[in-house]
Amino acid sequence: MAADLRLDPAIAAEILGDRGLWRDFNDICDCGGRLAGTESEKRAFALLRERVRAASPANAGRSIPVPYGGWRARKATLRLADGSQPSCHPLVRTIATPAAGLTAEVIDLGRGTPEEFEAHDAEIRGRIVLVRHELMFAAGTIHRRRKYDAARAHGAVGFLIAGPLSGHVVAGSSGRQAGEGIPALGIAPETAARLARHAGGFPTATMTIETEETPAETETLVYDYPGQTDEWVVLSAHVDGHDLAESAMDNGTGLAAVLSVTRALAPRASGFRRGLRVMFFSVEEWALTGSAQYVEALGADERSRIAVNVNLDSVAGSPRLAALSSDYVGLEPFILGTAEANGLDVRTVRPLMTNSDHANFAQGGIPAMRLVAGFDDPAANLRVVLTPADTRDKVVQGELRTATLLTAALVAAACTADPAEAARWRRR
Repeated sequence: MAADLRLDPAIAAEILGDRGLWRDFNDICDCGGRLAGTESEKRAFALLRERVRAASPANAGRSIPVPYGGWRARKATLRLADGSQPSCHPLVRTIATPAAGLTAEVIDLGRGTPEEFEAHDAEIRGRIVLVRHELMFAAGTIHRRRKYDAARAHGAVGFLIAGPLSGHVVAGSSGRQAGEGIPALGIAPETAARLARHAGGFPTATMTIETEETPAETETLVYDYPGQTDEWVVLSAHVDGHDLAESAMDNGTGLAAVLSVTRALAPRASGFRRGLRVMFFSVEEWALTGSAQYVEALGADERSRIAVNVNLDSVAGSPRLAALSSDYVGLEPFILGTAEANGLDVRTVRPLMTNSDHANFAQGGIPAMRLVAGFDDPAANLRVVLTPADTRDKVVQGELRTATLLTAALVAAACTADPAEAARWRRR
């Protein structure tokens, strides 16, 4: 088994010697945070086109239009009872407040678990809920969108989420697609400490958010490299990020790794059993919109011909790699066997986590995995994702190269696996 899963030494040498990997990563960071709908996002798409064209000039790729609810914040402030205005950041697609702002008492629910919401149900209605942002790459994490939805369900009029990093606000999406919602801001932990309940009652705060919402369109970039059958292995990463920093770990690392693997495997794809489909999604940070539209548009036959999705999202920032196998039990032996055959370490995590584009493939009946660094490691640099500290200095070149090597091994093995092995991946 190990011999069958071992990456061709020539491919491994290319990956290990690919100077373009680190160049691409830095050039992607130079594009900026890549918030959907901004010039930064457009620059990143142009860069990706240029780099793929250089690797395979005959493959122009194709662009799939992705309509979505465009949004931008014109103004966002948080004023405390003493008149001070600490830093804050509007969550993506938050609704606006009245022009004069929204003033209400703040109830701090700590982490914001379902149990905490239930215990304080009688106190939440009409108040602003404050919760904490959690390490996203951990078992049992409660995503901010679940907390936002819970706040709405319990009658809150506003939503505050405190980030993990002293002195820094936190970004992220509210998860709202359109229609009704409640105003939502990310704040720093020091601000949250000033909003603690006191003996005299709940503190008050005023949220003021001005937004603009218009129909918008981005794209999904697709590059097909056919194999010997009509089956595909999809290698994907998301382009968009946030406007607080460089979105370096999330997801400059994934984009750079995909480009490197494409350079190494595309010229060899015609000899593989399955073709290689390289996909760059956007509006991932907006409730996984780009990949959701792609998977929803696939017919049953098209879904059956995708053997597996290997999704790269935040693959460096820690030397510890994990593969989230999305409840596809049959994927785990393949992942672990491939890593062992190539002298690499990876941990598998079985429960489906809907925190990146792999989730839409998995929920659409397609075996899918997400490769991520720093899972269950609160000390990893990944803890500062979605803050202004998500910058290129948090990424070690050797960690990014190892993740790229493991990706190449997984994709190559998936492209060449026999039909019986591929059938096992669909077992849940």
